[in-house]
Amino acid sequence: MNPIQVSIQKFTKNQGTVKKAVQDSNAFENLSSNAKVIVKPNIVVWINGPYPKWGVITTSVVMEETVRLLAEYGVTDISIAEGSLQSDPNEKNFGQKAFESLGYKKLKDRYGVKLLDVWEQPFEKVDIEDGLSLKVNADLMESDFLVNLPVLKTHAQVKVSLGIKNLKGFLNVSSRKKCHNADLEKDLDYMVSRLPKLLPPSATIIDGIFTIERGPSFDGRPRRSDLIIASSNILAADMTGAKVIGHEPSDIPYLSRVAADQGMKTDFSNIEVKGEKIESVQQFHEHTFPFNADNTLPVSFEKMGIKGLKFHKYDSTLCTYCSGLTGMILSIIAMSYKGKPYNDVEFLTGKRLRPSSGMKKSVLVGQCMCALNKDHDGAQEIVKINGCPPNPNDAALALKGIGIDVDPSAFGNYALAGAYLMEQYKDKPEFDPSFYQID
Repeated sequence: MNPIQVSIQKFTKNQGTVKKAVQDSNAFENLSSNAKVIVKPNIVVWINGPYPKWGVITTSVVMEETVRLLAEYGVTDISIAEGSLQSDPNEKNFGQKAFESLGYKKLKDRYGVKLLDVWEQPFEKVDIEDGLSLKVNADLMESDFLVNLPVLKTHAQVKVSLGIKNLKGFLNVSSRKKCHNADLEKDLDYMVSRLPKLLPPSATIIDGIFTIERGPSFDGRPRRSDLIIASSNILAADMTGAKVIGHEPSDIPYLSRVAADQGMKTDFSNIEVKGEKIESVQQFHEHTFPFNADNTLPVSFEKMGIKGLKFHKYDSTLCTYCSGLTGMILSIIAMSYKGKPYNDVEFLTGKRLRPSSGMKKSVLVGQCMCALNKDHDGAQEIVKINGCPPNPNDAALALKGIGIDVDPSAFGNYALAGAYLMEQYKDKPEFDPSFYQID
């Protein structure tokens, strides 16, 4: 059996790096010029305004090189499709605004590319296995070929988010939530491992120009890495990407499961890596924010001397729709702490946690946590932050109950948070915003 080809290339702007990686790995070996092609970037979240995109969003320069290469291969039916989280769920045409800001409208004008916001497109029910179905973007299901453009990043729940994890952006809301279920066996890793079953023939081109620790979103720590990884095999590309950012594929449950499904090993015995050697470009990236030994408080909070508070570590059941508010709550607590101990209060998230004995107040974050503990009859006071996504007014009241006054609008103001985080990138030319523009 011939080994699967993967190419790692050092990226240089305007030097055809994507083309070189694709040709070196034969990533387009299953592409026909008359194919109906979907290109899937990773736009994990979109905010109207400045925010750190480095290592979070697929760069526009990689998107442009990819579309140009498809045109060189004679492909004329090209669609870019993504279903990113938007900061304002009620705003219309949000995806199109993201596409325009990233320069994709120029690709539409030059190459006839169609721009598809997954949220505005139909979904189809797809049986992944017995008893398990997901609602999947119909455009993907009707396509002949997928070009998958994930970012080279870590992920706080599943360690790495690469090609396979990027497929989650084709699911509707209920299916995304289903991936974060409380089943200890069919958990997030398990659900992600089922996603390759959705695929038509495909190529994976991992954008590692910017990589990120503690991903997948803009509160992580980006680096300039200047790498492109390509393969016709999504698992081989992901295994290589995981190794490059310092994580063994065998230690990532969903990659191990996909490998078993495909009859592959995770030791690279049937993969040939061309171009750069993994060892020469490898840099370890942390995947999670550190918590204390019993996972009841971030280490940073312990170092600040915070007492009388438990903020239990998130698990794989915390979905995107609660994670944003959870991050905001943590930030507000950190910024508001004045040295006075809290009065035995805890915050619980996800779909598994139960209120702890000995606490005087348990704050339940999100609809799922509230539903799980609706019949709790312990001695402590139960405070509910209802809704999906959680209600900002409830969140503000919960914080007021522990002595922190905050305007509810702060919880939905991602633009303010993004602008605040942008300050740390001033005078750092390696974080060049032009990579997210198309000339």
